[in-house]
Amino acid sequence: MNFEIRQADYKNPTQMNQICQLLNEYASEPMGGGVPIQPDRINQLKKGLGEFPLAFSLIVYDQEDPIGLANCFFGFSTFAARKLINIHDLMVSKKFRGKGISQLLLKRIEEIGYENNCVKITLEVLENNEIAKNSYQKFGFTSYELSSETGQALFWQKSLDAEQLNGCHQS
Repeated sequence: MNFEIRQADYKNPTQMNQICQLLNEYASEPMGGGVPIQPDRINQLKKGLGEFPLAFSLIVYDQEDPIGLANCFFGFSTFAARKLINIHDLMVSKKFRGKGISQLLLKRIEEIGYENNCVKITLEVLENNEIAKNSYQKFGFTSYELSSETGQALFWQKSLDAEQLNGCHQS
């Protein structure tokens, strides 16, 4: 199979719809929260991604069918004084899983990291998402710790608007 990865153009309505379609597929599954994204939130997403200068999305295509997605954001490592990339969402449509698509996405993200002199790539993964964890470990991701004395880093959150987040994917 020949898969193609394209960096999405947030001004392209077709690609924005594809991002939302794939993200909604992800959100509807157990590892995405199990709840579809509300239509008003989809409209906010389209506007917000287009206005956020540090965002980029990669879409994987089988022919012209979108089958995979990575939503990423540039950040900054203060200790390294260099940019980093955070993978906020990474998904592959169910019928295309097991074909190496996540590895293709990770490879392209890594290339973008090198092109932008980034120090690292970060992501979050649910503790019980063994398939994703295996994929990330295969690519070289590990848990983060400064030393065994300080322990592993934990990902925490505090909602600032729980009412708005109710009933949608909260990542």
